[in-house]
Amino acid sequence: MTARPTGSLGTARGTALYLGAILGPGVLALPGLAAAAAGPAAIVAWVALLLLSVPVAATFAELAARRPDAGGVATFTRAAFGDRAAAVCGWWFFSVIPVGSSSAALVGAAYIADAAGLGPGAVIAIAAVLLATAFGANHIGLRLSGGAQLVLMGLLAALLAAACAAALPHFDPANLTPFAPMGLPGILSAAAVLFYAFSGWEAASHLSGEFRDPARQLRRVTAAALAVVAAIYLALAAATAGVLGAAAGATATPLTDLLAYAFGPAAAPLTAVCAALLSLGAMNTFIAGASRLGAALARDGALPAPLAKGHEPGRTPHRSLLLLAALTGTAFAGSTALGLGLDQQMRATSAVLAAVTVLACAAAVRLLTGRARRRALFATACTALIATVLGWYLLLPLLIAGLALGYLRLRRRPRVAPPGPVDPVPVEA
Repeated sequence: MTARPTGSLGTARGTALYLGAILGPGVLALPGLAAAAAGPAAIVAWVALLLLSVPVAATFAELAARRPDAGGVATFTRAAFGDRAAAVCGWWFFSVIPVGSSSAALVGAAYIADAAGLGPGAVIAIAAVLLATAFGANHIGLRLSGGAQLVLMGLLAALLAAACAAALPHFDPANLTPFAPMGLPGILSAAAVLFYAFSGWEAASHLSGEFRDPARQLRRVTAAALAVVAAIYLALAAATAGVLGAAAGATATPLTDLLAYAFGPAAAPLTAVCAALLSLGAMNTFIAGASRLGAALARDGALPAPLAKGHEPGRTPHRSLLLLAALTGTAFAGSTALGLGLDQQMRATSAVLAAVTVLACAAAVRLLTGRARRRALFATACTALIATVLGWYLLLPLLIAGLALGYLRLRRRPRVAPPGPVDPVPVEA
């Protein structure tokens, strides 16, 4: 299927949006969480997931270039497996974004509040401002949010590069021993939580219809984003393991510790800036993709029809965006009230996104041929293997799948006409 120019996104803004989906706020917390799970061997998990990202990213780029549509993963799945599978895949992605966005806002807000010496109440308020900013940018339109994303990602890449460049000269091989204190289970556990940092390719696929020339641009955008992500993540993993050592698993702010090598006392406020950039960048892309997915699902009958307004390329799906904002506010309030830990929220998000990736890559196995098909098969198998480590968190995609199929069944149930007036029965004299 040949894609024709449909939207307004250029290669630069598109690359920035893709980077925003991958370089999320997980960079702030995941190095520490992974180190706590696997010790220095967490670097093995980083490298393994980077290698897995190549076939996954290439698969999504190939599918999106051939079928550019706001439905993204749901569109691919429908072409391969039909309407029910598409609805399940779409519901998975749409429903996990509120949880991912609220946790992203809280992570960024925690760093900002820490740098400013503010308390827990300020964290909630700052997170709410970050969420409102991301939704506001998307409400105004993708052209503005894409331009803002280009600036944000440029600043972010510069900060992360400075942190790693200043820290790596302090690399000490002694920090790598014992290398794998938790063994293979620890490495797999680290890979499971790190999947959160590598699961943005499916989010960006929902923006494929917004590009001026998807068939030509998407492969370039994916390659550029993958190169930047690989360089930053490898440098960050090496610095975390070799510079911070055992302290990486004990600190909640590993990025601040790395930035301290470059900027000294200014590291905390710079980390706060970095946290804001990461949070806004990730939320911007995920909200943009999910809102368009919601409109596309409504267009295709998997969500209420009024939400379909604005699903066309170049338009803003305000109704879908409003529903997403309401769900995000609910998730934000719920996670705050229940005091859910960051590790729990990220593993829950990873479980649902892993299910999306497995189903979409399986669709690619059916839709593609040759080398692209073999890449998709490898991506499907590896992602499914990593997903098994998430254990009971996999109940979440099963629950969401049940809700999606239940909605379809209710929607397609024939309506019973209300009884009309009953004719009186004649009474014999």
